[in-house]
Amino acid sequence: MPIIVNVDVMMAKRKMSLNELSEKVDLTLSNLSILKTGKAKAIRFSTLEAICKALDCQPGDILEFVD
Repeated sequence: MPIIVNVDVMMAKRKMSLNELSEKVDLTLSNLSILKTGKAKAIRFSTLEAICKALDCQPGDILEFVD
């Protein structure tokens, strides 16, 4: 898939664990893990917004298009 999800990169930069992000974003660990590994087929804007707020970043820091 040409969309790369860089949640793990931003989590590492912010020194935040998956559990911590899960609590801040109010997503289950399994759903966050699916997103983190790039297996998700879609993401809601509300979820993307919550992740960006929790990680203090922009959507472009999390999602990347690679042709």
